Amino acid sequence: MNFNQQCYELLSKIPEGKISTYKEIAKALNTKAYRAVGNAVAKNPNPIVVPCHRVINSNGLIGGYALGVNKKISLLKKEGMTIRKGKVLDYEKNIYSFI
Repeated sequence: MNFNQQCYELLSKIPEGKISTYKEIAKALNTKAYRAVGNAVAKNPNPIVVPCHRVINSNGLIGGYALGVNKKISLLKKEGMTIRKGKVLDYEKNIYSFI
């Protein structure tokens, strides 16, 4: 399995109502290649099935999304996230642990 596929496998484990960060995914892959994780997420061939909208920046900011930031915000809100000024509020409480 290549690096991108490993990322997608982890993304698939993030349940609805939870989020993760590029950093957490990199840690789960035993690497510090946060940008490589970001690149893999950006290339996700199945963005709704493999829920890359659940990945945000480590500081709580939404970050980008292949289908547009407004779509990402809509999906996250539908899953119970509160978003204000491009940031997920109380995101620390909703971080999914891969361990």
